Amino acid sequence: MLFLCNFKLKKTKALKMRTVGAFALSLFLLFLVKWANSDSKVSPIRDQFLSCMSTHSVSTFMNSKSLIHEPDSRLYTDLSQTVSQNYRFSSLNFSSQKPILIATPRTESEIQRSLLCSKKLDVQVRTKSGGHDYEGLSYLSSQSPFIVLDLINLRSIDINLREETAWVGAGATIGELYYKIAKASKIHGFPAGTCPSVGVGGHFSGGGFGAMMRKHGLAADNVVDARFVDANGRIYNGRREMGEDLFWAIRGGGAASFGVVTFWKVKLVRVPEKVTCFTRYLPFTQNMTKIVHRWQSIAATLGDNLFIRVIIYNSGGSVQATFQANYLGGIDKLIPLMNEKFPELGLRFQDCSEMSWVDSIMYFNWKSGQPLETLLDREQRYNDLYFKAKSDFVKNPIPETGLEGIWKRFHEVESPMMIMEPLGGRMYEIGETETPFPHRRGNLYNIQYMVKWRVKDIEEMEKHVRWMRFLYGYMRVYVSGSPRGAYLNYRDLDLGMNKAINCSFEDASLWGMRYFGSNFKRLAMVKGKIDPTNFFRNEQSVPPLIV
Repeated sequence: MLFLCNFKLKKTKALKMRTVGAFALSLFLLFLVKWANSDSKVSPIRDQFLSCMSTHSVSTFMNSKSLIHEPDSRLYTDLSQTVSQNYRFSSLNFSSQKPILIATPRTESEIQRSLLCSKKLDVQVRTKSGGHDYEGLSYLSSQSPFIVLDLINLRSIDINLREETAWVGAGATIGELYYKIAKASKIHGFPAGTCPSVGVGGHFSGGGFGAMMRKHGLAADNVVDARFVDANGRIYNGRREMGEDLFWAIRGGGAASFGVVTFWKVKLVRVPEKVTCFTRYLPFTQNMTKIVHRWQSIAATLGDNLFIRVIIYNSGGSVQATFQANYLGGIDKLIPLMNEKFPELGLRFQDCSEMSWVDSIMYFNWKSGQPLETLLDREQRYNDLYFKAKSDFVKNPIPETGLEGIWKRFHEVESPMMIMEPLGGRMYEIGETETPFPHRRGNLYNIQYMVKWRVKDIEEMEKHVRWMRFLYGYMRVYVSGSPRGAYLNYRDLDLGMNKAINCSFEDASLWGMRYFGSNFKRLAMVKGKIDPTNFFRNEQSVPPLIV
């Protein structure tokens, strides 16, 4: 996901944010009420689960404490503290329980056994890779009892430069993958997101925006194989065993609806030894509206080596725009291209910096000059703010009057942000049914809306979420429709939720069509084959459709 990590306003210290989504917020109040009372109810189930796991004869289960973490363990406490930062939307009818256990499997056989014991005891499973789900669905649940299957120990990365591929454990982060690639080669990269602490499991399976998507497509477009465990504990040794339908579904359709992906095989891409990045800050007074309006018309049509995104924000009461770019080449070619195609931005030589591809990841993450090992930090997301996010896709340029209406609304709250990411290039070459991600040709750019707040207070939360919903309503006439598109990795439970165990395809289509368009029916049919009893389910999981 092209989540805006550690975004800094010009000449100000970085504002830090805590990745707490709306669903995560929605669970807090009843979570506190039920915390004490629930333990006596789940203790027998917890004991039965531990007993089930201990009956396994394989030696890897002899030391269960390294695999199973009970509420008195440190790892469990760390997760509980994360959950305790979350609040509840008064408008949502959720109740929450803490997970009865957290499992941190090291092998596929341990995942297999965890799933079999969960299914036997009717215990729900939440699969966590990096924990960046915008609504917390990888570690929170309105269904009880449940366990968290944390894949943190499945993070091996094997680079094969001869094949130009890599096998990546589903618990690895994007940053860990980038680090391993950079250590192995100066001319290889991978087209994924710019936030190093995001887990590859959710990122790949939801699509995976990144600064090279106009050149190479989404992260999911570059997945060539995978290993998978289904609800019956069957281990699929790659794409051939799972079949093309399931392999299609997990590359953009949200793998957590179908089972547990344990490893991904990705195709590495060639990158030049020298890339160029620039950041241009544009105050409102410097024709900002006209230049943003112009960007809409040209960003998706520029050569596919050039990616320019726009970040709109409120800085000290004044709306500003930041143009941030990645060019797969040198300054000597970038400046003439910009002068020809986008002279309105006024790009100068001194605005640009040449660097290696991996250094461009640091640049986009606002960490230029820091050691490469910074990419290995899995905890970059835990900071001081809370947020609510939404997404849209734009097919036609928003008129200047429409943009001015957005700027006006940005004065109403403290920390609004809008990130506009261009499509075009390779994104247009891939058909809308080739993967579950349908937002291809015909879409100019994606919008990620975000609003942040500092105060741990229900009224503050409701004020900001209400503002976000009003902005989203205002944007309706300017964005895609029938259905209005949304991006799975910017998950938004406002679009709709599965409120019953046996949610129908028709009911789930309310939100499913927004993420997947006509691909949603095929996803549901795949679900009907691989998981007909709907064992893997959450508030926005694909329901089984059996035909």
